[in-house]
Amino acid sequence: MADDKNKVTDKAGEIAKNIWLAGVGAYGRAVDEAQGRLEKAGVEPPKLFRELVKAGAALEDEARDAIEAGSAARNSVEDRINRVRENFNLQRPARGEDLLALHEKIDRLANRVDALTDALSASGSLKPSRKAPARKKKAPARAKKSAAKKAPAKKKPQVAKKAPARRKSS
Repeated sequence: MADDKNKVTDKAGEIAKNIWLAGVGAYGRAVDEAQGRLEKAGVEPPKLFRELVKAGAALEDEARDAIEAGSAARNSVEDRINRVRENFNLQRPARGEDLLALHEKIDRLANRVDALTDALSASGSLKPSRKAPARKKKAPARAKKSAAKKAPAKKKPQVAKKAPARRKSS
């Protein structure tokens, strides 16, 4: 039995020694590969660096051309917008404050028109406006027959409106 224990112990020791040697061998191989790559890299980096510089220069030129084209397009659009503003006498875009001021002017004018309308109505120069009668709901089928027997309403004669005066061209 002691022989069996010694054999097992010897076998385990041998396995442990082989594992250790395999680890040392792997470490040695990694060191050798690293040194080989380092020596090889000492020759290749200048070539690789030159290629990267050349590719970077080409990309820079392409980017510069694209930026210039975009800038030219933006300037063209801005020129068109400025021409339209000049044609319509709009030197700057409307701001929120400008719109509020415009709404206030419209409200004041509407109030003045209402006041003038009331004054003309009070003096009798203006007849009060009649509102259109509210529409009735559709009647059931039998009510339609009785409505059809009534005489049609009289139409008011239409008055021709005066055409607006033409502007003189300069």
